[in-house]
Amino acid sequence: MTAERFDVKHKSRALTEGPQRAPARAYLHGIGYSREDLEKPIVGVAHSFTETMPCNFNNRVLAAKVKQGIRAAGGTPMECNTIAISDGITMGTPGMRASLVSRELIADSIELVASAHCFDALVAISGCDKTIPGTVMAIARLNIPAVMLYGGSIRPGCFKGEEVTIQQVFEAVGAFAAGRIDEAELHSLEEVASPGAGACGGQFTANTMAMAFELLGISAVGSAMVPAEDGRKLEVAHEVGELVMSVLRDGLLPSAVITKAALENAIAAVAMSGGSTNAILHLLAVAKEAGVQLEIDEFDRISEATPLLCDLQPGGRFVATDLYAAGGVPLVMRRLQEAGLLKEQALTVSGGTIGEHAARASETPGQEVVRPLSAPLAKTGGFAILHGNVAPEGCVVKLAGHSRRRHVGPARVFEGEEAAMAAVLAKEVRAGEVVVIRAEGPAGGPGMREMLAVTAAIVGEGLGEEVALITDGRFSGATHGLMAAHIAPEAARGGPIGALHDGDEITIDVDARRIDVALSEQEIAARLAAYQPPRPDPATLPVAIAKYARQVGSAAEGALTH
Repeated sequence: MTAERFDVKHKSRALTEGPQRAPARAYLHGIGYSREDLEKPIVGVAHSFTETMPCNFNNRVLAAKVKQGIRAAGGTPMECNTIAISDGITMGTPGMRASLVSRELIADSIELVASAHCFDALVAISGCDKTIPGTVMAIARLNIPAVMLYGGSIRPGCFKGEEVTIQQVFEAVGAFAAGRIDEAELHSLEEVASPGAGACGGQFTANTMAMAFELLGISAVGSAMVPAEDGRKLEVAHEVGELVMSVLRDGLLPSAVITKAALENAIAAVAMSGGSTNAILHLLAVAKEAGVQLEIDEFDRISEATPLLCDLQPGGRFVATDLYAAGGVPLVMRRLQEAGLLKEQALTVSGGTIGEHAARASETPGQEVVRPLSAPLAKTGGFAILHGNVAPEGCVVKLAGHSRRRHVGPARVFEGEEAAMAAVLAKEVRAGEVVVIRAEGPAGGPGMREMLAVTAAIVGEGLGEEVALITDGRFSGATHGLMAAHIAPEAARGGPIGALHDGDEITIDVDARRIDVALSEQEIAARLAAYQPPRPDPATLPVAIAKYARQVGSAAEGALTH
């Protein structure tokens, strides 16, 4: 739709105009909106400010700047908020079950408020892992002019003269259990590792998704990697407020931005950066909300064609603030362009095409964060999709940060994360084993908890290169080592992972794209007939989580509830 034809009050006229809307206007006048305000486009500013974590702690400050930008560009902002759950803080507890569930509730709540209150456009501010895809899922559903603004990454801490992130704290738990550090050193590390507001500093899930959505075109080009506490972030927020008014006047809808080409760009960025495996769940979900056909095996095709160039934690040396200094997400865009992997005609909310923005990207001389095409960390991307008699619908293996592509070993089976963590801390896990954590899927967990506490403890004990781990749950973006997650179908839905017993020989073969157990189909079927997956007592679950467990679909399709 052209700028001349697009009605900038295409939604809010129904709320604010005509004699019959006098009661609605009266309510709004009473809280400070003037007649002139209500004659302008109404732009929602949704965020997830909370005092329960650092990730979203700056959202309300950013919202104030976004609102200033909207007003300066001729709109009337209306602020609203939604929930957020900290993966890192709830990790290893029953509260972690709420994390993925919160993604749906975030999307639902923003969609409900924006549609009920007839917003003409939307700025959605995100911070922690699930608020980022949750906001974009809502934007896709609403299909009104919109921009997503990421709140930014935390700066690294300093411990013993070295930069550290929360990853080192999780791994220190395992090191403490192994007697490699004492309790005083553990406490000293925890006090400095997370020094302020912002999301976790490595290329964990938050920064992965922020990068992916800048490549998707739904975030302003150059905005994602500006750190949370950098003064430039406030300027970015004001600019995004002005930008959304431009997007509104142009009539640029999310359906024109969130296309198959744009999603392929986002996937390629995740692969090139060694990003979180959670991106697969979230991009599948966004595609579904946008009505774009996207299959899990397409992630493997793109990753196999994409070199790993970003030397970022958890597998590499650098953090998000280093990427910002090197050139930010636009530098990754340019590398994809140089490799011939960028779908250059995809549109962006910043105006123009992604190819045009990639061509204008700048690179800090001498930077080492994003390697040249001639010197990749690996010839293929940071993850692979495997199938086999353990995972008929597929699973995801993270490849960044280690060189192992094959592991054969006996299964060590645990029903749930707590049992596995207890065994790791008791030094009962042996080199060569394949740790199996099941009953942690979207429905069976319920909520598909992340296994970072376990994987980090394994690394901290010095077993990171000696064991493999598979689960129908998820991994944190901070996880590294040979780990296979999102095993589908999950144990609670009859998946073969429920048939595994201690000692069964499991083969993980990345090159063959296979994950198999040395059992016949008949034996697997007989064991599954006898298997009773453990289930939490519904009376002990929050109602929202119990609802989710009844409605959620397969991880291979994004773990959506519709």
